[in-house]
Amino acid sequence: MYKNIAVPVSFDQDRDVASAVDVAKCLADTGARITFLHVMEIVPAYVVDIIPQQTFSARTQEIDRRLKELTDGIENASAAVIDGAAGRTITKWASDNGADCIVIASHRPVMSDILLGSTAAWVVRHADCAVHVVR
Repeated sequence: MYKNIAVPVSFDQDRDVASAVDVAKCLADTGARITFLHVMEIVPAYVVDIIPQQTFSARTQEIDRRLKELTDGIENASAAVIDGAAGRTITKWASDNGADCIVIASHRPVMSDILLGSTAAWVVRHADCAVHVVR
């Protein structure tokens, strides 16, 4: 079905990353490219000065390790860590890289999110390609 799939990955406890990976594999054409994205939210300067640099380094290494685990065994899979506000950054990356589908996991929303998580809602409303939301 799709030739270039982006799978935004959040390692929060309430995200169903495994299901998003399964859906992406099911939707992928033979030889399709699947890219797992992790967005590093920009930390305000006043916070950066308080948190030790090794905390950021350790977190980045952990994210790289977990993304590598996701790509292992999946043909044409790759990973990317990008900086920015999650929803906007995901849709921009997908557009810039020619993604024809985004598979995104959504947490169980609170009332303020109405039907979807805030990041998933942004992606659904602003993506230039198909979006599959996994809950």
